[in-house]
Amino acid sequence: MNRGLALITLWLVLWHPTVSLAQDAAGDPEVAALRASFDYGKYAEVLDRAGARIDRGGLSEDELVELHKLAGLAAFNLGRTEEASRHLRALLRLDPDFSLDPFVVPPPAVAFMEGIKSEMGNELEFLRQERRLRQEREKAEAERRERERVEAEVLRRRAEELAGQVTVRTVEKRNFLVNFVPFGAGQFQQGRNSLGIVFAATEGALAVTSIISYFAYESLFEERTIELDNVLDEDGKASITVRFIPTNRERQRDTWQLLKLASAAGFYTIYALGVVDALYHHEDEVVRTSVETREAPEGDSPRAGLSLTAPRRTRIARPAATVGLYPTDGGLGAAFSLSF
Repeated sequence: MNRGLALITLWLVLWHPTVSLAQDAAGDPEVAALRASFDYGKYAEVLDRAGARIDRGGLSEDELVELHKLAGLAAFNLGRTEEASRHLRALLRLDPDFSLDPFVVPPPAVAFMEGIKSEMGNELEFLRQERRLRQEREKAEAERRERERVEAEVLRRRAEELAGQVTVRTVEKRNFLVNFVPFGAGQFQQGRNSLGIVFAATEGALAVTSIISYFAYESLFEERTIELDNVLDEDGKASITVRFIPTNRERQRDTWQLLKLASAAGFYTIYALGVVDALYHHEDEVVRTSVETREAPEGDSPRAGLSLTAPRRTRIARPAATVGLYPTDGGLGAAFSLSF
């Protein structure tokens, strides 16, 4: 018996909050009951019960509007215009734009309501402005909270990203002799690839032009053997070979010679500019800092048997130039290599 009473008591305790929550979600049931009573013409009962329910409080704005409307119309139907005016004025202070439905409410009640609205014209306009300002403030506050939420989410994600990253410092040592190597080697070593390409292309074009001019100039020469008589040889004859450029090739000779000298001068000028520029920007050591994502430990995997590793960042190969010195039989030799 005691066990049965305990179960019943426990069921009542658990059931009561559930019923309360259901009532809160569906609205105050007394408002619906008063609406039904009003439809049945129980105006005096509606007026008394609505006033008592309003005095108890705990209602939403929509429920207050509905109760004041029911009480005001009930009082009007009972001929108690002062109470009707009081309730309808309270209704308009809650909702300045409220209007009665002329298809549901009799015309005298609608006219009475419109008269009250005319009397409260200035007050209602002030209430409308205040309501608009309140709505704007609420909207601005909601937007501010949303921005703060988004910013907090961004900061949280950023913190998670930073927690999984490491800073890598790379120290690069540069060879001073590379600055004297032509074809933009010094610029390539310093990571200024665009300028290095300009120097390499310009010097290469001038070097090729100079070589072509040299061989073209040399091709203009002809050789001729001249026989000499009455010399002190045993047979009294001798021969010599003469190398010359025919007079009919004089114009070609001048052109190729000028082109050869000009291209050589241009090559050494550009080379000197490249060396000066490389020396001006030379640094013995360059420190680079980069941020990389580290691998997640195997123990931090969210699933058994599954390991998550952060993707490695692919390093891009950069152009580099190297110079090497080596001994030879006759002295010292130098080697230069350029990798892209």
